[in-house]
Amino acid sequence: MFWYRNLIKLSTPIKSKTPITKNLLQASLSHFSTANQPPASAQAQPSGLGPTKPHDKPRVVVLGSGWAGCRLMKGLDPKLYDIVCVSPRNHMVFTPLLASTCVGTLEFRSVAEPIARIQPSISSAPGSYFFLANSTAVDTEHHEVHCETVTDGTDTLDPWKFKISYDKLVIASGAQASTFGIHGVKEHAIFLREVHHAQEIRRKLLLNLMLSDVPGLPEEEKRRLLHCVVVGGGPTGVEFSGELSDFIRRDVHERYTHVKDYIHVTLIEANEILSSFDDRLRRYAIKHLTKSGVRLVRGIVKDVKPENLVLTDGSEVPYGLLVWSTGVGPSPFVNSLGLPKSPGGRIGVDEWLRVPTVQDVFSIGDCSGFLESTGKPVLPALAQVAERQGKYLANLLNKICKDGGGHANGAKDMNLGDPFEYKHLGSMATVGRFKALVDLRQSKEAKGISLAGFVSWFIWRSAYLTRVVSWRNRFYVAINWLTTFVFGRDISRI
Repeated sequence: MFWYRNLIKLSTPIKSKTPITKNLLQASLSHFSTANQPPASAQAQPSGLGPTKPHDKPRVVVLGSGWAGCRLMKGLDPKLYDIVCVSPRNHMVFTPLLASTCVGTLEFRSVAEPIARIQPSISSAPGSYFFLANSTAVDTEHHEVHCETVTDGTDTLDPWKFKISYDKLVIASGAQASTFGIHGVKEHAIFLREVHHAQEIRRKLLLNLMLSDVPGLPEEEKRRLLHCVVVGGGPTGVEFSGELSDFIRRDVHERYTHVKDYIHVTLIEANEILSSFDDRLRRYAIKHLTKSGVRLVRGIVKDVKPENLVLTDGSEVPYGLLVWSTGVGPSPFVNSLGLPKSPGGRIGVDEWLRVPTVQDVFSIGDCSGFLESTGKPVLPALAQVAERQGKYLANLLNKICKDGGGHANGAKDMNLGDPFEYKHLGSMATVGRFKALVDLRQSKEAKGISLAGFVSWFIWRSAYLTRVVSWRNRFYVAINWLTTFVFGRDISRI
């Protein structure tokens, strides 16, 4: 019978020399190639997105999904360009509120914005894509980016290598946390730059709280487990210390009464905390943090061991949780690029955020800095700098395409208009217990408005609530703040 023969065919096992998962990955990526693919055994070159044709829309490739890259993609006109994003994460992190997620004030998804919501064409336009991958090299001569897919652990798919041709390339891959070559930092400390860092901090903190309540645990070990050490007195370190002290005073003292007298927070800084803020605001922050139970230590870390860190004066500081927040530096990918560098090792750019030695390559965000020849200082690694650069470059690229220079090598000798100018809007930081600092001066030497206290805290929350990218996440943040205020923080270890 016809249906019986078909049933036999369907039930016959298919033999394959390669794993099914790998075949599926190859099949899913094969349609990106512009040439006929040879058999898998004969393939010598990885597939990818080939060069665009003159009658096609030009392609902008964006490396990174941080503040700069996402603001750029939001501003690009999808009617002018095909937009391709390559990043190891498919979302943007709203970093100013990341410290609040570590102690349950906010939930993690409240600070993560999917890229497809920022630029919908990434998931809908025929020639626009998002690739979960790392960039490994840039071939500026052939206008190609070499990429390698991101895999989750060692028991999953093997990384797949592919190439993407670009008409315009924007390097916005960000920076990595600075360790200053100190032994043991990468192995034992937790950074605070990504959502998974906040998740790790939260799990470690709650685990130590529960372990310290075990009967028979020596008192010295209990104090070590519950000693939270933060290295770095910048806005991130201060805000995390403030959130942690709030968590201890309001939630730990109520729900972990057996160990409430053992838990402490120490903030270690080599110089002055919040050095970019007004002196009056810094003194207010020191006074408030000390009153909240945060111990301030001035010192330089020399070595980090599994259960304690060593300062340059020889003193040892035991810890159960170590958070490292000492600024950022160039990533290995940026260091590997044969492009000119600005002071500090960033990718060097001119006044229009172009890499001047090659065609059609731009760089924005924490990975870029003005070349010395421009006479401009390297801008600080701040979200507002990256966002402003992304907005400027999006408008510039839209203008270039409208003027007929969208394709590769099409913008030579083109008048690009006004160069990028940065105007600092001020700095804000919360120090816990409904208190914050607002410094609206354009520089440390300039005069301007500086506020501290409850009014500043209200301004801080209002400003960041309006800066959250989508209305969905604004709603999440507002609801999280309300539920935390009414019911306290969530201390479930999930």
